[in-house]
Amino acid sequence: MTEDHGARVIIVGAGPAGATLAFLLASRGLRVTLLERQSDFAREFRGEALTPSGVIALREMGLGGILESVPTARPVLFEGYNRRERFLRLELEEEIFGENSPRFVSQPHMLEAIIAESARHPGFRFERGATVGALLHRDGRACGVQARTEAGAVEFEADLVIGADGRSSRVRRAAQFEVDVDRVAMDVVWCKLPLPRTFEAVPQAHFYLGNAHLLICYRAPDDKLQLAWVILKGTWGELRSRGVESWVEEMANHVSGDLASHLRENCDRISQPFLLSTAAERVRSWCKPGVLLIGDAAHTHSPVGAQGINIALRDSIVAANHLVRAMRAGGGGAELDAAARRIELERVPEVRAIQRMQAQPPKLVLRAGWRGERVRGLTKLLRFPLVRAIAARAARPFAFGVTQVELRV
Repeated sequence: MTEDHGARVIIVGAGPAGATLAFLLASRGLRVTLLERQSDFAREFRGEALTPSGVIALREMGLGGILESVPTARPVLFEGYNRRERFLRLELEEEIFGENSPRFVSQPHMLEAIIAESARHPGFRFERGATVGALLHRDGRACGVQARTEAGAVEFEADLVIGADGRSSRVRRAAQFEVDVDRVAMDVVWCKLPLPRTFEAVPQAHFYLGNAHLLICYRAPDDKLQLAWVILKGTWGELRSRGVESWVEEMANHVSGDLASHLRENCDRISQPFLLSTAAERVRSWCKPGVLLIGDAAHTHSPVGAQGINIALRDSIVAANHLVRAMRAGGGGAELDAAARRIELERVPEVRAIQRMQAQPPKLVLRAGWRGERVRGLTKLLRFPLVRAIAARAARPFAFGVTQVELRV
């Protein structure tokens, strides 16, 4: 069965990049069909960290109100520990970031809210439970997708197909994009447990360095303690084989005494533990005739610096800038392909810069032996204001981005 909704664009994947781009196009009077493989957004892992650049992006889109309506957690205190000793205590003062302060947001709730906002516009169509299998082609150019839906096999036609369907992108695979992969030395064990009283009193986030280990914890939007235990890639199998008490004890051995006690006391209450296999990938080109990739489909990021959502939102803004202009001008396939190339040219410098920055910390922080201890020992220097200022300047691209991105349509 073929369905032509009269869409200028089909977007595959209703994650942050796909959902916000669909909203931007529809809210500007354009016709867009958004396809999502899942029937809801409740997946095991969805990144929660919004940096100031991500918050600013949502506000520019006109979606800032969503941040007040969905579950969020805004830390006001950030602490760092090395070998159980605190070396950093940073209060996230309101005057530093204003309304754009970093926060953790329930991504499922955020995505549902964006879909609801998009549905207010007549040119928007959303299909849940639509699994894309192949691309449609006409005259050497993609012109839609074949998908399996609850109603059976359906062909969706449009002038441009945008793959925003994540690191396992079916669009990327169907269009045979070439991918470069950088080896990432780490994996992340992701789990939750009850919130300690100290985190209830003051919303905060901590990170703990140890011998080839890094543990990050923060108050999640659901008022639980979210743990992200960063370990050397390939070591989880052996840790897990010892049993939950053993690997919880391994975590406890690298954190401050109060958190260690909390971990041990709540060992049997850890929920949804799973391994997030990290990767850093990027396609060699973001576009082919009739096809454009954005977000994780075009570039997968490691968890370093919590960049995934934020880079995806910035992709969406740049894509809207070029596509809206091309479509309002009545551009056909050639013009849309040219717009896709301009999107890639504008976004690649930031993506490459961020991926280079993300590659360095794991090599230093997760190094075992005396060399790793010497490197981690340098954290003591952060007690000095000048060193903190230098470190803040180095980290600024993670907070605010590398290039200037603003919505112009």
